[in-house]
Amino acid sequence: MLDSVYIHVPWCAARCPYCSFNVYVDRDPPYGRWAEGVLRDWHNLPPPVAPLRSVYFGGGTPSLAPPQLLAGILDTLQPPDAAEITLEANPATITPDRMDAFRAAGINRVSVGVQTFSPRSARLLSRGHTVHAARELVSMVATGGFRSWSVDIIFALPGQTLDELRADLDAILVTAPPHVSLYGLTIKEGTPFERAHRQGRLVLPDADAWRAQYDLIVETLAAAGLERYEVSSFARPGHRAVHNEATWRGGHYAGLGPGAHGFLPDGRRTKMHDALTEWLADPAGISERPDPWQAAVDHLLSTLRHIDGTDQDDLIARTGYRIRSEVVAELIDGSLLQRDGSHLRLTPSGWPLADGITWRLCEALVRSSPLHRGSA
Repeated sequence: MLDSVYIHVPWCAARCPYCSFNVYVDRDPPYGRWAEGVLRDWHNLPPPVAPLRSVYFGGGTPSLAPPQLLAGILDTLQPPDAAEITLEANPATITPDRMDAFRAAGINRVSVGVQTFSPRSARLLSRGHTVHAARELVSMVATGGFRSWSVDIIFALPGQTLDELRADLDAILVTAPPHVSLYGLTIKEGTPFERAHRQGRLVLPDADAWRAQYDLIVETLAAAGLERYEVSSFARPGHRAVHNEATWRGGHYAGLGPGAHGFLPDGRRTKMHDALTEWLADPAGISERPDPWQAAVDHLLSTLRHIDGTDQDDLIARTGYRIRSEVVAELIDGSLLQRDGSHLRLTPSGWPLADGITWRLCEALVRSSPLHRGSA
C-alpha cells in the first residue's frame, strides 16, 4: 500500500563539509518550477494511492521554501487531518511569522537539524548558524503548537569529549523534546571531510570512544523517558516518526523531487534525477525492480534497524529468501540477536553493532523452500 510521500527540497544556504545529499546552493532558487515538478511527479504515480499517513519535506533545507508553495502541494496531495506532515528545519531559517505560516500550511511536525550546541563543533561542521540561533529555533518549535517535533544531533566528532557530548544532551533535554535522532559522524566519499580524512587532517574517535559516546546517549535519553525504537531514533510514547517508522518496517513510499528515492507497491525502486534541469526534463526518472536477492538485502537493511526487527516469514513471502539457521543461531548465542517466533530482533548488545550484524545476515541469505517457512 502506498501511503507515504517523501518530497525533496534540494536548496541550502551553504553546503556542510560532511554532507553527501543531493543539495544545491542558490541565492534565488526556482521554487515555483520545483513545485510544478513535484506535482507532476505526484500525478505520474501509479494508482491507487491510499489515504496518506505521512508526508515528509526533506532536503536540503525545506524551511527555506515559501510556506505558500508547500501549502499548495499539500492541497493537491490532500492528506487527511490525522496524517503526519513533517518539515525539516535548520536554525536561522525561520522567524516566528514563518513558523506560523508553515503551521497554517499544514505542517504539524518539525525536525530541527541542530547537529550540535557546541561552538567549537559548530565551527568544525561549518554550520551556517550560531549556537544561539540553534537554541532559539528549538525553543520556538517547542512552543509553536506543533503536534510533534524532533531534534537531530551528530556525535563522534573529531576531538569531541564525553563532557562535550553530555553538554549537547543536556541542552537538548532541557527543552523536553518528544523525539531525538542522533547520528555518529560518517565520512562520505567526495565530501570535503573525506578529503581531509584521507590527508590525515581530520581524525575521528576510535571504536572505544565511539562506543562510550553511544552508550552515554542511550543511557541519558532512556533516563529522560525517551525509548530507542530504531538504531538512531528515540521517542516518548506516541511520538515515533510515522514516516520513518513505515520505511523501517518495509513500507512503500513515493519519492518526489530531484534525487528523491521511492519504493512502490509493485516492488519497483525509483530514483529521480539529481540535477534540477534533468529532473524537470525527464519525469520518468530511474526505475528498477530489484532481483529477489537484492530485495531481501534491502528488506533486512530497513527492518533490522527497527525495534520490531525482521519477520523471517515476511522475508520469505516477499523475496523467496531465508537466512541460514546456523548463522541465526550463532548471533543468538552471541547475545546479539533474540528470536520471538519468526521475528529476529537486535539485543541491547546488538544495537551498536547493527550494521555489521545486518551484513552478516545478508551474507547468509539463501533460496527458501516450503519446508523452511516459519523456521529460522
